[in-house]
Amino acid sequence: MISEAIISTHNLNLWYYDIHALQSISMKIPKNQVTALIGPSGCGKSTLLRCFNRLNDLIDCVKISGEILLSSTNIHAPGTDVVQLRKRVGMVFQKPNPFQKSVYENIAYGPRVHGIKDQSELDKIVEKSLRDAALWDEVRDRLDDSALGLSGGQQQRLCIARTLAVEPEVILMDEPCSALDPIATAKIEKLIDTLKREYTVIIVTHNMQQAARVSDYAGFMYLGKLIEFGETTQIFENPHEDLTENYITGRFG
Repeated sequence: MISEAIISTHNLNLWYYDIHALQSISMKIPKNQVTALIGPSGCGKSTLLRCFNRLNDLIDCVKISGEILLSSTNIHAPGTDVVQLRKRVGMVFQKPNPFQKSVYENIAYGPRVHGIKDQSELDKIVEKSLRDAALWDEVRDRLDDSALGLSGGQQQRLCIARTLAVEPEVILMDEPCSALDPIATAKIEKLIDTLKREYTVIIVTHNMQQAARVSDYAGFMYLGKLIEFGETTQIFENPHEDLTENYITGRFG
């Protein structure tokens, strides 16, 4: 039973031209939990994820109907400040994408954009964000070095720290470990578990073992539909829908 939802969708539909990519999605994302979206390639997981901070707005051919609420506020309401929305709902992408700047400037960039100029305050934000992303001890002596010199796993944690620097409420992660080795993946998974103390995390993953390890809730999607949503243990151990069971047990996908 979800006690408090931070994001809710009601009859959400999305089209790319004439392709009905998301079909009547209604769900509630619980606050301060990790929710995983699973399903075969092309089922709509990443499309749904991008709806939560309106990144699909950047695609000309997209049409959306239905409702998405962030803490009871409709994110498509007239006058919505999309910049502020993306501050509240941050995104970590599949491949690490650090700016071609120093480690320090990668983290300080977002707070500066949102009006923070005081150097001592920026220093505190940079340190806290890197600590929260479990990266501070590895880069504290490299803050002025290019972020591009970090390893892939370090770059991904840097991108997470960059997201944390603007104090979001929700962190969206689209296959955040797909480009990483097992050791770096384990660090990201451990970090995700820590982050839910302060943030709500929604992760898209093709790796069902990863979904089982890191998430509290899971939604199984197939052909643009949300087939089943519930606690991760229930989804994996006692799915209600045959399609879910078939996917979990490897009969398709």
